Amino acid sequence: YKSSIEEPTTIATENTARILERMRITRAAEIERGLTLTGPHRDDLILNLGDHLVKGYASHGESWSIALSLKLATYQLLEKDGLKPILILDDVFSELDEERRVHLIKLAKSAEQTFITVAVENDLPKELSGNRYLVKSGHVSKISGGQ
Repeated sequence: YKSSIEEPTTIATENTARILERMRITRAAEIERGLTLTGPHRDDLILNLGDHLVKGYASHGESWSIALSLKLATYQLLEKDGLKPILILDDVFSELDEERRVHLIKLAKSAEQTFITVAVENDLPKELSGNRYLVKSGHVSKISGGQ
């Protein structure tokens, strides 16, 4: 784990103070550039695939699978803690092989609330029922209802 703040500690209040101070310092630059430069969303995970760093070594498919695995693990940890997370899957099925599709479909069906986007309707597995919407030219229309 590589934090975007200098020398993070295990004490949450100290990290919060450091992030707030960093945000104060970078505020003008953030407004000028129109993006945030400081915060946990700027942190980085350092992952290995065997003896190699994933970044720069893993194939597109491997990197994609690792990223999806991390998101699903986060979802499952939140669920295990008694929370009711929303599962959001953005155009994921087109990238998966059949075995991974089956596992993801099972997880999506077990989730209390799931939002799935696809660029091509055929990428959405038939096994998943629910309300379906079409977004076209900025307009949203319901195309089918589910359970």
